Amino acid sequence: MSRVLILHTGGTIGMAAAPGGYRPMAGFPARLREQLGAHAGSRLPDYDIVELPPIDSADLRPGHWAVIARSLLERWDDYDGFVVLHGTDTMAWSASALSFMLRGTDRPVIFTGSQIPLVEPRSDALDNVEAALLFAATEPVREVGLYFGHRLLRGNRSRKLATAQFDAFDSPNCPPLAEVGIDITLHRERIVSPGDRCFLVPEFDDPAVAILTVHPGIAGSTVDALTANPRIRGLILQTYGVGNAPQGDRELIAALERAAARGLVLLNTTQCLVGSVIQETYATGAALARIGVVPAGDMTLEAAFAKLHFLLASEQDPDRIRDALRQNWCGERS
Repeated sequence: MSRVLILHTGGTIGMAAAPGGYRPMAGFPARLREQLGAHAGSRLPDYDIVELPPIDSADLRPGHWAVIARSLLERWDDYDGFVVLHGTDTMAWSASALSFMLRGTDRPVIFTGSQIPLVEPRSDALDNVEAALLFAATEPVREVGLYFGHRLLRGNRSRKLATAQFDAFDSPNCPPLAEVGIDITLHRERIVSPGDRCFLVPEFDDPAVAILTVHPGIAGSTVDALTANPRIRGLILQTYGVGNAPQGDRELIAALERAAARGLVLLNTTQCLVGSVIQETYATGAALARIGVVPAGDMTLEAAFAKLHFLLASEQDPDRIRDALRQNWCGERS
């Protein structure tokens, strides 16, 4: 029988009501094991639970990604798969980051959590954890996934789109890897074929990547202010449509040129949920291409942020980083 590790990193699933708002509860692993036993009985694979010092989802920093990855790798050869319990607000960011650190994974790594704490009535926690355990014990799912609300998504394609629904996550540019209803439908043809193991857990510099949302009337001075911190080495643009920015604003374009000249890696994502950045479609996007901005294709903001952070932490040559951003490493872009 498969053996799975549940790594509890924090989040709503392990919280309880307290004065001033929900806080991490004591004794969560024992409570989870008790309720899973009552809920699913012997249908689940063998599993152990390891609890990290709780990370509130809103407090997550890139440095926490390394803590999670190292905790898995320390136990990698002892288990057939892994479930990572995580807060929902930044779960897609962490799932994306783990997919790059664990590139070529030969075991399932399934993120999940809940919208309502385990100990509250009507909680979605047990359904999510039970299904995540089953997928973590399934040999074909050898990638970093995210299970939530009856669907298994590719981790680096997932986004949290709803605050108050149980099906809070979606992957707008990538179909689900599996759906869970009366039957479990696993789409084997959609799962990434694992390549050679390329595990690397770098030392992240938390402020290394900044994000700039383009909006009507944005000023070049905003770019200068945002990139003034010398520790910032990458800038993600969230532009309009297929990658358009106001090319007629010379102040803005000049500020981006200054950032590029200082060696910052500039990456262009779209504000649209569905679709891809194709910078050369309009002159407004071609202006960005001329100054060396890299199109992110259909990568989510979360995946683009995590991949750029990973590359900046593990590579010094900006040109090599730009080349790697254009490549599809583990299903993060079409």
